[in-house]
Amino acid sequence: MKQLLLYISVGVVLLVTGCTKDFETINTDPTQTPPSNFNSDYFLSGSQYNYINGITGYNGSILFQSGWAQIFASTSSGAANYYSNMDKYVASGNTNDYSGRGWDLGYKGARLDQEIIKNYGANADKVNVVSAATVMKVLCMQYITDLYGDIPYSQALQASANVTTPVYDKQQDVYNSMFADLDGALSKFDATKAKPAADLFPYKGDVALWKKFGYSLMLRLAMRLTKVDIATAQKWAEKAAAGGTLASVSEDAWIKGDYSNGYQSENSRSLITPADYYQVRWSKLLMDYLKAVNDPRVPVIAEIPPAGLAASQDPTKTGDNTFSKQMGLPNGWDLNGGATDISKAPGYPGGSGTGGDFTPIGLYSRPRTAIYTNLSSPQFVLTYAESELLLAEAKARGWNVGATTAAQHYKNGLSAALQSLTPFGASAVISPTDADAYATAHPLDVSSLNASLKMINEQYWATTGILMNFVEAWNNWKRSGYPALSPIVYVGNFSKGQIPRRQLYPTTESTANPANYKIGVSNLNGGDDWISKMWWDK
Repeated sequence: MKQLLLYISVGVVLLVTGCTKDFETINTDPTQTPPSNFNSDYFLSGSQYNYINGITGYNGSILFQSGWAQIFASTSSGAANYYSNMDKYVASGNTNDYSGRGWDLGYKGARLDQEIIKNYGANADKVNVVSAATVMKVLCMQYITDLYGDIPYSQALQASANVTTPVYDKQQDVYNSMFADLDGALSKFDATKAKPAADLFPYKGDVALWKKFGYSLMLRLAMRLTKVDIATAQKWAEKAAAGGTLASVSEDAWIKGDYSNGYQSENSRSLITPADYYQVRWSKLLMDYLKAVNDPRVPVIAEIPPAGLAASQDPTKTGDNTFSKQMGLPNGWDLNGGATDISKAPGYPGGSGTGGDFTPIGLYSRPRTAIYTNLSSPQFVLTYAESELLLAEAKARGWNVGATTAAQHYKNGLSAALQSLTPFGASAVISPTDADAYATAHPLDVSSLNASLKMINEQYWATTGILMNFVEAWNNWKRSGYPALSPIVYVGNFSKGQIPRRQLYPTTESTANPANYKIGVSNLNGGDDWISKMWWDK
């Protein structure tokens, strides 16, 4: 992300000059950017930037899916009451605003991709940036549809053609279109042509890596359909495997914050906010899961805050990451002194500090300061570990995804999951030797399909959660059912005591696009509600 400021700034300048320079002479439509004044590469980085902002920080996932998937827990009282959205399904003052941000940023990212496709789709020399833009568009649109359900796709992103009230396509049709668009783009990448120059992934425009990323995305789309259309899921999973998915940890897709230039990691920015830094913890479910198998990630990702209220709120003071001391916070408790006060939770360990410096939550594990509070930390999009775990499931189901066994794919995925923390810095490194040894010692249970699916998808949940891709952890839980999560039933919750299955459409949709919004809502089993199930979530 080193040159992001330059990319975004130049992109803005290009948009301005494209709408104003020599307007009378060239008769430029002020709603469009002429190809002569347009550098496609900058819009690709803009799309990546909007996408990563959509899946991180206060734009949704850390305030919703991090707790819905029970990766994080929070006492969510006082200044940090907005975390009640995720931990207790209780609305805060800005819940509706937060709920609509994924829609806004997802479409902003896809809009930039569409400009690339529109302006350069017929230019053979630009085939690689057009193909990359199509992959990014699919990534953005999958994010949106998996959050909300039916969405505009076939008529979306056409405001310049005066399509301002696009129809809501059924989610099944959206998925079919995404498969077709992605398949077409991946077949057109051409290593002999110019590569995209403004790539925020660590790929630096490498065409081979973009193809692998695209096929791993295809695999992820395919596996999303295992509950609703197993034949389509198998078809596209097999095509993705044949095309070639991510092949090593070095091919993971992530975007680093660039704090020195004003583009910080939104997850880190959220966690370092004083009230968040104090009250957000790893969940009991996650810590228990990791500690039960002596997972070496525990001391890498977790620490007990220094004793006392003042020290535990000070981000300059690191905690104790000793494996044996780590303890996750149970979801659904608070600091309000009533029946749900954390001091009344089963197994409550007590607090730390004394007198006015006492904190009731001082012995629960928080995200380790040295790893997660760096404002230039990596923000993960899709990893080799995820791809291998999905291939492990596909193989376990008996699909033709190559000769590698499900057990080997699982081993690859588990080892990669440990190694994928490396971009967080030296304190996060688990060596390949240690990661492989751990994966060898913890093989896949192949005694039955259900045993394999449970093990694979629990690991997928933990891996995506630790990398703070909370939306992906939640989506995969919805479609796989693993891990088994118990909903939090807290007074005043907005989801009838159930774990939310979707976010509400933006409040503006009911007024800006009312007829199509109503059709989209009618296709949800339960209407525009937190617990309504979308098409693939049966």
